Amino acid sequence: MASVLKVDSITGVTTAGSISVTGEGNSTTTNLQQGLAKVWAKCSADGTSITDSFNITSLTDSGTALQTLTIANDMANANYSSLATSIDSTCILIADSHATGTYRLVSRNNAGTLTDSITHSALLGDLA
Repeated sequence: MASVLKVDSITGVTTAGSISVTGEGNSTTTNLQQGLAKVWAKCSADGTSITDSFNITSLTDSGTALQTLTIANDMANANYSSLATSIDSTCILIADSHATGTYRLVSRNNAGTLTDSITHSALLGDLA
């Protein structure tokens, strides 16, 4: 018989913000909070609008192919991991200029020229 658990919040016993989940094979555990994306966004190609997002307050068009996103709840430090991709297969997208409250996306085509593209990005790390 399957069980259903319905709760509004989960708190760790030892540390309120730390919950371990047993992994496949029952031999390892993973910290749930560490594995969650703390920020994600999908932005328009021209850098003027956010299609959808989590923990983002605004987007600034910093120039052709340059988008700066402002994080609602800051990261703990600038050493977080960033993931970035473009819907355009001929574009290379990177996240640079990491700060605790913002990050910038830079999009280039295969020739290395700055070019606008639809961006997808996520941040992994600790919140402040």
